[in-house]
Amino acid sequence: MRYRASALGSDGVRVTMESALTARDRVGVQDFVLLENFTSEAAFIENLRRRFRENLIYTYIGPVLVSVNPYRDLQIYSRQHMERYRGVSFYEVPPHLFAVADTVYRALRTERRDQAVMISGESGAGKTEATKRLLQFYAETCPAPERGGAVRDRLLQSNPVLEAFGNAKTLRNDNSSRFGKYMDVQFDFKGAPVGGHILSYLLEKSRVVHQNHGERNFHVFYQLLEGGEEETLRRLGLERNPQSYLYLVKGQCAKVSSINDKSDWRVVRKALSVIDFTEDEVEDLLSIVASVLHLGNIHFAADEESNAQVTTENQLKYLTRLLGVEGTTLREALTHRKIIAKGEELLSPLNLEQAAYARDALAKAVYSRTFTWLVRKINRSLASKDAESPSWRSTTVLGLLDIYGFEVFQHNSFEQFCINYCNEKLQQLFIELTLKSEQEEYEAEGIAWEPVQYFNNKIICDLVEEKFKGIISILVHPLLFQPHVGR
Repeated sequence: MRYRASALGSDGVRVTMESALTARDRVGVQDFVLLENFTSEAAFIENLRRRFRENLIYTYIGPVLVSVNPYRDLQIYSRQHMERYRGVSFYEVPPHLFAVADTVYRALRTERRDQAVMISGESGAGKTEATKRLLQFYAETCPAPERGGAVRDRLLQSNPVLEAFGNAKTLRNDNSSRFGKYMDVQFDFKGAPVGGHILSYLLEKSRVVHQNHGERNFHVFYQLLEGGEEETLRRLGLERNPQSYLYLVKGQCAKVSSINDKSDWRVVRKALSVIDFTEDEVEDLLSIVASVLHLGNIHFAADEESNAQVTTENQLKYLTRLLGVEGTTLREALTHRKIIAKGEELLSPLNLEQAAYARDALAKAVYSRTFTWLVRKINRSLASKDAESPSWRSTTVLGLLDIYGFEVFQHNSFEQFCINYCNEKLQQLFIELTLKSEQEEYEAEGIAWEPVQYFNNKIICDLVEEKFKGIISILVHPLLFQPHVGR
């Protein structure tokens, strides 16, 4: 959502902004619109650097907020800071995430129109933390709904649960989101949060079975092993040592100094109860998480005909109990594939490589569907209980988009390709809204201005998505006409 500033000249804006700031806050330029050498990338970076040295991590570009991750707590998110930014004009106080939060909220209330905040940046830029701070601001400053603050609590507690199941350590970020999330927060006519809904996108399920060196699997596996009660682990057939599980050792990074898995597990368990997970549902959830680890420890050996046979009977027993399936059915699924020929179902044995692939495919499918169920369960908890009442028609929605960050590794998966493509599309949207359309409007109205040169990444997006000639079309075409190509 774009916002236009009031009709002040650049000098007037500068005076308005600086009159409300302390000497410390006036380090550099707090809005890049006021940067004298605005065409210089070096000047842009130097302004960020000067402010960052003084722990001023926020800088405006008009209605856009630029943030530099300090990787430490600056103590600037207290209730006192929230009150400082409530009901205040955008430029009367130093740049801050709470200024954006308050501006969006007031627009939602006064204009009675839905609003959206898009948070983008490279992996490790602090997007997920920014989303949590925005939710914290609304939870603590908005009026309480008539039926209590359960919705506010559930909105906040959905974060640790989704982070446990959807975040992981990568080379650049110890808490990297490996899925995209769009959250709607619904407000009633009084401005109180009364409901919510989460859409998740493209979970990086390949991480379940493979991680690059220096990376980890999803947090929940390590949290369960480190923080789970002895009786729980015994029931699930798990050991505390992550090195015991094939799916947790490929990155060779089970322990991370910045992560306390034991403490995080306690937070997740508490959050699950707040979101109304029953004890039976939690037990089922843990059983599925454990079953993925046991699946990774299933090994095969070749018989005299080079067909794969399961050799780890103990793991198979745990799996049949945890997943609630027959042992023969599971064994058959891991070592054979079904072929439909002339209306008949035939079983074809797999070799060792094919069986390992089938095992990993099953693990990814189980985890991915569990994550989907988890999001649906959270959404049922967040759903407004008054959706059928007449007053529901007067609700407004605030959308928060927290998308995975752009990353380039030495070895990149197809999922990483999709993640980076998504970031390119968001960058294209940003260029369209903040540069291209604005300059076209100036030109159409005959306003004199100095054109801003920029790189239009449309050629990159076209390279990926162009019909018939783009990368995706080239990849899909042989699969449509030659189904046997690839797996």
